Amino acid sequence: MRNVHHITHPLVQHKLTLMRRSDASTTTFRTLLNEVSSLMAYEVTRDMPLQDVEVQTPLETMTGQMIDGKKLVFVSILRAGNGILEGMLSVVPGARIGHVGLYRDPTTLEPVEYYFKMPQEMAERDIIIVDPMLATGNSAIAAVTRLKQLKPKSIKFVCLLTCPEGLAAMGKAHPDVDIYTAAIDRELSEHGYILPGLGDAGDRIFGTK
Repeated sequence: MRNVHHITHPLVQHKLTLMRRSDASTTTFRTLLNEVSSLMAYEVTRDMPLQDVEVQTPLETMTGQMIDGKKLVFVSILRAGNGILEGMLSVVPGARIGHVGLYRDPTTLEPVEYYFKMPQEMAERDIIIVDPMLATGNSAIAAVTRLKQLKPKSIKFVCLLTCPEGLAAMGKAHPDVDIYTAAIDRELSEHGYILPGLGDAGDRIFGTK
């Protein structure tokens, strides 16, 4: 799939492997997630537009280039998406933040929306959706569908892990959305979890397992 970007940087892969370990503490998991998210942010924002600005150096005036972080919105799919936000914001601190509250029905595995809050004037903004997992793809598809109603300039999706099933579902529903991931794992379990995966990201981030 041409719109799938597999981030294979050695530091990302090293830290992700440490996160997968079942004996990693909640504190360790959060710290690693923050670090991995920061590293991934560099790849995700690689094509962000720049604008010329005049700056005064200690020696003379020059024209440099800067991004307009206020035009970027990080959208977290609650609750696990919040674990990625801090790392992303460390790279683009001026970005706005939106939240989509979705939970997965344990029987149907379909997403149910319970919260939606975005900045104003979304038609002028680029959106980066963050969620640690792209598993069945149902939540991601629902979030993208909802956000497209606001007609943003662009939408990207960032996750730590995904699998062939999730990529196929997302690609079929939203072929125009680029996906950035640190790993494409083997498959989904019968309960909708990524294998080999790293367990329930939300539980591991917030210590609620």
